[in-house]
Amino acid sequence: MHKPVIVCLDLEGVLVPEIWINVALKTGIEELKVTTREMPDYDALMTRRLAILNERTLTIHDIQDVIGKMGPLEGAVDFVAWLRERCQVIILSDTFYQFAQPLMRQLGFPALFCNQLEVDHTGRILNYHMRMQNQKKHSVAALKSLNFHVLAAGDAYNDTAMLGEAHAGFFFCPPDHLPKEFPQFPVTKTYRELQERFAQAGDLK
Repeated sequence: MHKPVIVCLDLEGVLVPEIWINVALKTGIEELKVTTREMPDYDALMTRRLAILNERTLTIHDIQDVIGKMGPLEGAVDFVAWLRERCQVIILSDTFYQFAQPLMRQLGFPALFCNQLEVDHTGRILNYHMRMQNQKKHSVAALKSLNFHVLAAGDAYNDTAMLGEAHAGFFFCPPDHLPKEFPQFPVTKTYRELQERFAQAGDLK
């Protein structure tokens, strides 16, 4: 008897555009274009981002305004629907619930495990709180302990522990340097390719 399958997906870069890159384009702040695709240390990255927001007096409302005009990547909605007809799907992201809600609505509200922002009454972002350190890896490990067959896909440094912990992990449209550093993870460039990988690894019909 086959174990039930759960697919764990990163959010930004896999299903939706990078939020911080869109904020950078809207505000003209080049430093905000740096993401976990280039910078492995997420704590250092977020500390830097919050300092920039504070310096430029940008609030959560400014960021939510940008997110409100964003949508899923082309083909992402159909891809998620295809998966959810065949298995369970969980989004494992280092984003924040205060950012992700409009995007989750457009994706049909799949389950989302992410983090929280601390915001004051003016909308100034004071701090960020990780639900737990290395939550992507720990989430996959927990699902495996519940006797699920876990597949995963991501595009950045902060996804590699998740991909390594899963029974099968795949890159989706990563920057060129990542597959060279982590050659053990097959690279997919389209949702069709990723569907085929998941179908084979999870025996999904």
